Amino acid sequence: MSPETAKKRMAELSAELKEHSYKYYVLSMPTISDFEFDKMLEELVALETQFPEFIDPDSPTQNVGGFITKEFPTIRHRWPMLSLGNTYNEQELLDFDQRIKKAIGDNFEYVCELKFDGLSMSLTYEKGHLLRAVTRGDGSEGEEVTTNVKTIRSIPKRLHEGNYPDDFEIRGEVFMHLKAFDKLNEERIENGEPPYANPRNFASGTIKLQDSGEVAKRPLDSFIYFLYTERRIFPTHWDSLQAVKSWGFPVNDESRLCNNIEEVMQFISEWEDKRYHLSYDIDGIVIKVNSYAQQEELGYTAKSPRWAIAYKYKAQQVETELLSVSYQVGRTGAVTPVANLKPIFLAGTTVKRATLHNANEIIRLDLHEGDWVYVEKGGEIIPKIISVNMQRRQPGAKPIQYITNCPVCGTPLERKEGEAAFYCPNDEGCAPQIVGKMQHFTGRKVMDIDGMGDETIDTLYERGFIRHISDIYHLHERADDLKKMERFGEKSINNMLDGIEKSKQMPFERVLFGLGIRYVGATVAKKLAMYFQTIDNLMNASFDELNAVEEIGERIAKSVMEYFEDPQHRQEIEKLKAAGLQFAAEVKEVVLASEKLSGKSFIISGTFSRSRDELKDIIEQNGGKILGSISARLDYVVAGDNMGPAKLEKATKLNIPIISDEQLFAMLA
Repeated sequence: MSPETAKKRMAELSAELKEHSYKYYVLSMPTISDFEFDKMLEELVALETQFPEFIDPDSPTQNVGGFITKEFPTIRHRWPMLSLGNTYNEQELLDFDQRIKKAIGDNFEYVCELKFDGLSMSLTYEKGHLLRAVTRGDGSEGEEVTTNVKTIRSIPKRLHEGNYPDDFEIRGEVFMHLKAFDKLNEERIENGEPPYANPRNFASGTIKLQDSGEVAKRPLDSFIYFLYTERRIFPTHWDSLQAVKSWGFPVNDESRLCNNIEEVMQFISEWEDKRYHLSYDIDGIVIKVNSYAQQEELGYTAKSPRWAIAYKYKAQQVETELLSVSYQVGRTGAVTPVANLKPIFLAGTTVKRATLHNANEIIRLDLHEGDWVYVEKGGEIIPKIISVNMQRRQPGAKPIQYITNCPVCGTPLERKEGEAAFYCPNDEGCAPQIVGKMQHFTGRKVMDIDGMGDETIDTLYERGFIRHISDIYHLHERADDLKKMERFGEKSINNMLDGIEKSKQMPFERVLFGLGIRYVGATVAKKLAMYFQTIDNLMNASFDELNAVEEIGERIAKSVMEYFEDPQHRQEIEKLKAAGLQFAAEVKEVVLASEKLSGKSFIISGTFSRSRDELKDIIEQNGGKILGSISARLDYVVAGDNMGPAKLEKATKLNIPIISDEQLFAMLA
């Protein structure tokens, strides 16, 4: 392939992959299969390897992350990131307009912008390259999260040729689209992790993850809304928005230039209902004086600019009747109460059900049978009951009592100390848990078994073909019985059996994730698999050994131990071993440079002139071992700049030697 043809094909693939990512995560309407997407990505990777001079910094292959950031350095903002004054009614907005007129006269314009419900971010560019990304923090200083922000596809890492200054700062909002939020929250629930309340919290939590590879898996997006330069290069805010859009920044198209407060009011009214049809959350409208010269004249208060204000929409609330409370049992056994409501139209959709979260929420609301309740969506995607209309409570109405037994299998529910949820402990005999576990196990991000979707699992369970995960690997023995079932043609059966056979090659970390241990998601499963290497080592690990693994806290350690203490779980693992699944990690052979650190254990904390991975490799190549947490078993802490104060305190208390990277190298001399 000629260089010109390759360059053209790389641009085509990059554009197509970005479009398909948008359809998958934002619209939730994929138009190609995962296999086709992966093949296109493989082709792009191959071309970029062959023609590295044509790699686009915004290529889908360049947004995969993979760097581990233990500490986020604190950076002082060049220009403070002030908050905006808020108003919830028209009169306060009119008062704001009058203050502006009193200060600068009547000759001015406003720019109205949607107020995105996300995470404020400051981006610094030098000579067209993204130099630094910093969170808002306290307004004066924030945390540098550049590595994570570089995984966001819509934020340019390098600008193409343009009339931008050599040095500038640009402000924007990082957010998550609603359908991506729903999809990722479902995965958290499946993994036994608590769901995020709203997309803003999810975006904020994601940007602070230590592993940028994990950040890249969560599709964040952004909009840019303000430019800062040492020397003013545009007369108005509106002009700067058009300019930065031409430089390649994502600028929201719904902004509007308004001549007076009446047009501002019209814009606010227009978006009162239209906001429910967006793919992302907004919670109001931002109004700014357009002219930069007039902004300077108006100035600032200690906390906010005098030339801008945010009009916040009130969360829509609707009153309806509580018909009943039902209970759902999840894959991990968590029992969630759900309010069944008289159908109402709320924030763009018809609502029939609202989550009650847990038993504490029922008590907090003082919920009674037949109550009339106020329901709200607000910033939350899932409808929830805000309060009860006590004036409409019927005399003699009985309080809603949280159930004491599983609604499906009748097993008495348990509640662990410090947890809000009640659980059904009968994980090997409760139908929703069994089916949920098998659906999780066969899913695309776990064992990825073709032909075994959720409905197929339901059907096979109802017909008695599968009762445990291990039964999946005996379905080939019942191929003739499967053919007698409706909608199970020979081709689909063969496809499913082939998928089951192929799944035996899935690595240990995927199998471990598939077991459905509470709190053990994909990332935790990978860390455990890499640390313990085999399922037997993991099953026999003590609490201290588990807790020593990086990012494995007490809750996860206890959950893992409890899982393997159950004889039925161990029996199931033996059956899966016999079926040929992978229960040992692929060991990469480490060629030892020396054994000078043999028998010594280390923790690396802080930032260094070289990468932490490089230090880790040096320690392991000389016989040392890396631990995940500080305990009495630790020999040394290798400390760099900005070492966490909690780690420093604990190491000092335990009299563990704290050394620099230079002292580490001296040990190897």
